[in-house]
Amino acid sequence: MDFKHTLRALRHRNYRLFFCGQTLSIVGNWVQQIAMAWLVYRMTESAWLLGVTGFAGQIAILVLAPFGGLWADRFDRHRLLLITQALSAVPPLVLAVLSYSGMIEVWHVVVMALLTGIVNAIDTPIRLTFTTGMVPRKDLPSAIAMNALMQSLGRMIGPTVAGALLAVSTEAFCFVVNTLSKAIIVGSVIMITIAPQMIPPVTASPWQQMREGMRYAWELIPVRWLLPMVATISFMVTPYQTLMPIFAAEVFGGDATLLGLLIGAAGGGGVIGMLALASRRDVRGLTRWVTFASLSAGLSAIVFAWSPWLPLSLLAIAVTGFGIVVNGMSVSTMIQTIVDDRMRGRVMGIFSMAFLGMYPLGSLAGGALASVIGAPATLAIGGCICTVAALLLWRRMPALRAHLRPIYDRLEITNKNN
Repeated sequence: MDFKHTLRALRHRNYRLFFCGQTLSIVGNWVQQIAMAWLVYRMTESAWLLGVTGFAGQIAILVLAPFGGLWADRFDRHRLLLITQALSAVPPLVLAVLSYSGMIEVWHVVVMALLTGIVNAIDTPIRLTFTTGMVPRKDLPSAIAMNALMQSLGRMIGPTVAGALLAVSTEAFCFVVNTLSKAIIVGSVIMITIAPQMIPPVTASPWQQMREGMRYAWELIPVRWLLPMVATISFMVTPYQTLMPIFAAEVFGGDATLLGLLIGAAGGGGVIGMLALASRRDVRGLTRWVTFASLSAGLSAIVFAWSPWLPLSLLAIAVTGFGIVVNGMSVSTMIQTIVDDRMRGRVMGIFSMAFLGMYPLGSLAGGALASVIGAPATLAIGGCICTVAALLLWRRMPALRAHLRPIYDRLEITNKNN
């Protein structure tokens, strides 16, 4: 693997600042997420309340992500990103104060998870579209893969750090760590020097622009066909994160350290997938990656659900993490490559709904179902449904490639890497 080519997005100063700051911020997010889950489970031992907490932390993106994408098309993304990153420091700071004061209750955690989700819902499409202003088009595939790599690094490192911190301190200290990580990303965004965004005069109302973006996404066949697969994986398989405390505590008889190890293994699988994606020279051939990643996510979730052996479970959940992230980022790379610049924010808002917005619904449904039939059976059902959906998508791949080929030809994207 040519790492110089793989990491080419890091040649640009602005992107280096963004990558370093955002990676630390994501690690902080995971530290907080694991601490909140462990706190809720320690206080209640309830699978249902774990599902509610996961739902509260992500449901806003299902509703508000399109508005974040719309604002990314209407206003300066640099300023918007600075505002959202600063606001993201509020929930962990409140949780830290409540925890250290001994006043923390479950409903406090749920409310702060909801507030975190609202900020993230607005921030996500803005952050995704901001990438195009930091690197030239030829390095965009690398930057998008590196964005996913920072997510996977956070998923791998954050839970491990959280497990270590919870073993020697308290959930309150984890919230302080996340607050500090937000101060770092705010400083990184301030240091980025970027040309002011050229925003054409807007005559249509926000609702008209929103409808225009929805219509554009529907009429673009690759977007219409690929996003349902992303949404299926997010709903059926990604909620393993919410159920993981149950696997750690009840299936394997472990503690917060094992919880961090399990989720960290999933992050490790994502890192491997992102390095492979970043090494590609163009987007042609990514349809095969989408199919393979979708099947991997479904089948490995089934294996993890029923595995009684920890080493096999760690391997299976790593493959699950690989499949989820590679599927989502392969689709993101294709979409950001083929959409018009004026529609980029709105389409990525819709992508954010599919990739992140379906997770809270899956968390809520998974938590409710797990309280009845157990976490292993719940995750196995999700894996089976995901596998069937992946096979159906595989049958449509020849037609999908036929739709993509003229778009790639028009953009003069050569077939250097399949």
